[in-house]
Amino acid sequence: MLRLYNTLTKKKEEFVPIDKENNIVTIYTCGPTVYNYAHIGNMRTYIFMDTLRKVLKYNGYKLNHVMNITDVGHLTSDADEGEDKMSKSAREQNKSVYEIAKIYTEAFFKDIHRLNISEPEHIVKATDHIKDMEEYVKEIIKNGYAYETSKGIYFDTSKLPTYGELSRIKIDNQKAGARVDVDKEKKNPLDFALWIKAPKEHIMKWDSFAGLCYPGWHIECSAMSRKYLGEKFDIHTGGVDHIPIHHENEIAQSKGATGKNPANIWMHVEFLLIDNGKMSKSLHNVYTLDDLEKRGIEPLAYRYFTYTSHYRNKLNFTWDGIKSCQVSLDRLRELVNSHKDLNNNVDDEVLKDFENRFIEAINDDLNMPVAISIVWELAKYSVKSNKIYELIMKFDSILSLDLNKVKKDNKNVEVPNEILELLEQRKKARESKDYALSDTLRDKIKEKGYIVKDTKEGQEIEKV
Repeated sequence: MLRLYNTLTKKKEEFVPIDKENNIVTIYTCGPTVYNYAHIGNMRTYIFMDTLRKVLKYNGYKLNHVMNITDVGHLTSDADEGEDKMSKSAREQNKSVYEIAKIYTEAFFKDIHRLNISEPEHIVKATDHIKDMEEYVKEIIKNGYAYETSKGIYFDTSKLPTYGELSRIKIDNQKAGARVDVDKEKKNPLDFALWIKAPKEHIMKWDSFAGLCYPGWHIECSAMSRKYLGEKFDIHTGGVDHIPIHHENEIAQSKGATGKNPANIWMHVEFLLIDNGKMSKSLHNVYTLDDLEKRGIEPLAYRYFTYTSHYRNKLNFTWDGIKSCQVSLDRLRELVNSHKDLNNNVDDEVLKDFENRFIEAINDDLNMPVAISIVWELAKYSVKSNKIYELIMKFDSILSLDLNKVKKDNKNVEVPNEILELLEQRKKARESKDYALSDTLRDKIKEKGYIVKDTKEGQEIEKV
């Protein structure tokens, strides 16, 4: 039984898809705003997204998953203040917004592929769906949930008694503390822009029922999720920073248009901390995968690192911690590959117990710290067997750590005397053409962590 934590209800729930008959799960993920390179904090969210996809597939579900690319409308504040992030980046780099979008979209996909993150079934760009958003805004207006100001079309939060249901914010407190001086035309401090009237100098704008405009950030996700998944879908994912504004407003405008909360389950990933503090450009601690690789850390070591803490817990990044994870990943791969091609017998009940425990962990709201500990236990199992290797490869369809790979660095390998003695015995066996004994000795050497290769120059030894 798969159980997932629902931010909306604040509890774990048994997962049952809307389309039980066809076993299809519908998912929407808030994708990147492509104005700059994604940092490792962003990547934690997409590793979670990918792990969820693979756990669902492991459970036999088919997926219909949408992820958006925000290339317009996301202002420098997540609310309705500041400049469009795309326009700001284009101005600073002296490029067009479309050049900026292309550069950073390509960089994003390069990064997720390095992390073995599989792409959702639908990747949708905001700028390709402007008309869909416009029609969505019209529906909200028609249903009486919006009003017009000199700056744009705003959602009237006072018309929705359930506003705040996701974040459980205290509406009265929020109103009292809101910056009412920002826009005096707003009826309520928490009202948010659906459709923004573009100033003359604004780069990205489209002709619409309200003149030259561009969409608010929140309307993008509502319009595109409905287009590809319908008014109601199974799961919506994102980071915890989306809860109080972006996702709260998605729910509000969806109810304004359709009367429905769009997702049955809302799932959110906690923040990545850097040395127990926030990631900040001023602190020079905004790290990318390239920054990790420059220090000899492969991207998959970062993926492994994210498994050391549950996705709903904050995760603290340190350079010592990530280096330790690289060492652990290398060692785990060595252990896993020490089982490969060996035919020692392992009781099928033992293997079944390991798999049941692994499934129990992943199905308990994606408890990856427990799941990875079970993989370690299995990899260290005293009997070396290809059955264990194959089972761990099955687990790796979720972990996606390339556990079949081995670090090749065999120069100046120090070979223990025990292994040298076995090599000498194998050499004599081959000279006497006792190939059965030769194969037995080769397997025995492999059990101890070394691989023998026969070359024209004789036997060569490598550390697994």
